[in-house]
Amino acid sequence: MSEVAIIGNPDLQGKRFSFVLAEDRLAHYPEFRDFFVRSFDLDRNGLSEPGFVRAPSGVAYALVFIGRSGEPFPSGLEIHAVVDALEPIDGTTLDQDLWSILRWVIAGVGAPWTVEDFDRTGRLYRVPAAPPA
Repeated sequence: MSEVAIIGNPDLQGKRFSFVLAEDRLAHYPEFRDFFVRSFDLDRNGLSEPGFVRAPSGVAYALVFIGRSGEPFPSGLEIHAVVDALEPIDGTTLDQDLWSILRWVIAGVGAPWTVEDFDRTGRLYRVPAAPPA
């Protein structure tokens, strides 16, 4: 359904993390937290390293998992694009990749969450990256 893939640690030589998105209450819906725990083996890996995905554009993204005392791990998530150290990232590419990553998450979480509902919501709010009907 999506062109997003989990990858190993990319070569970070000459690269930087460019902040894209933060979700500070990931466990608000436990099924989202469970998806990340399953997908990135977080019960074993914990805070030791970010997870990485490659988006349709070919850009790698770091998923940095946040822990808070007294809350299930992960309690939050930051997404960062891994880009050349001195180069900006194209905003359109970033928007399209982020939409694809969110679709990948929703597909992985499953019912009652659906990619179709996510896309419909994006069109309703006229999000440019949302695919046409």
